[in-house]
Amino acid sequence: MNWTDFWDNFGQLGTEIDRWLRHNRKISGWLLLAIAIGAGLLINFIVAQTVRFILRRRHVEVLGLLRQYIRNAFYFFVPSLFFLVITNIQERSFQRFPYASRTAEMAFVIATTWLIVQLLKVVERLIIRQYDTANDINLHLRKFVTQIRFVRQFVSIIIIVVGFSILLLSFNGGRKIGLSFLTSAGIASVVIGFAAQRTIANLLAGIQIAFTQQIRVDDAVVVESEWGRIEEINLTNVVVRLWDRRRLILPITYFIEKPFQNWTRSNASVLGTVLLYLDYNVPVERIREKAKALAEDNPLWDREVCAVQVTNTQPTCIEIRVLTSARNAGESFDLRCFMRENLIAFIRDEYPESLPRTRFQFSETNPSA
Repeated sequence: MNWTDFWDNFGQLGTEIDRWLRHNRKISGWLLLAIAIGAGLLINFIVAQTVRFILRRRHVEVLGLLRQYIRNAFYFFVPSLFFLVITNIQERSFQRFPYASRTAEMAFVIATTWLIVQLLKVVERLIIRQYDTANDINLHLRKFVTQIRFVRQFVSIIIIVVGFSILLLSFNGGRKIGLSFLTSAGIASVVIGFAAQRTIANLLAGIQIAFTQQIRVDDAVVVESEWGRIEEINLTNVVVRLWDRRRLILPITYFIEKPFQNWTRSNASVLGTVLLYLDYNVPVERIREKAKALAEDNPLWDREVCAVQVTNTQPTCIEIRVLTSARNAGESFDLRCFMRENLIAFIRDEYPESLPRTRFQFSETNPSA
């Protein structure tokens, strides 16, 4: 059989199928619907297997991110797209089933909105993947990452609102609601403003924080007397990862309305203090020499500040402050612990008489008196 005969037979088959669909509109409508959904699922299966095959042979980061974030949305999007196309092409077949066309439109709007929101997450990850925010020195990089994440969340909210609006306007009742809102825009804006003033305040606070940079992702902060790092900056709240791995969740307006400490606002370097309470006869110069030697042997010291001073006196002891600098708060904490432990061991072994002590003086009394 040559190609001419093949195409003639194929054309006749198509003519017969079209004739059968015209005479069986009730059945053909549901049949086309099943074919559309089946075709969408088949394409999903082919795409999923192709991506899996490629990732087994070679790691492609873009494909990995797409598989991670948009797989579920894509599974829903393709069948809804075929469903919508079929209902528009065979509109006469679905005249007896108006709910099919309406369902196709709703499913497509929901799937498209979901897919775009997930694609924004992929774009965000592709942009920030090359930036190391764990390093406190990269202040400008963390500022950029914070802004990118906020913009992605803000755009996602806008897309969801637009998708919901399109979904609402597809109903006659939704159009009436929209018209009523337009005719009473002044009253509606006042009512919505009072009802959602906290949400609006959080949104405005998020915009202010994203661009004025009071806090950034991975900033070291002290809030509510707790030390931690900024883990997430969302539209309405901020998640702080505390030093013991707890999470402190605060409204984003907290960082606008209340004071807090940001240890990495403009420079990650911090000073650490070790206080020692020793006897008056302690050789301060020997303590100073030992502290300098310990700091020089420790890679946590950034070689900027190392000082030993007598900062206070008390009736029974003196206060000696050992001040050292480090590149960030975490290293400063470890350096302080190191200095404290080794200085106490040095004084205990070399100058035990310099440890704090309480003195008593007994005076001889006259028995005759």
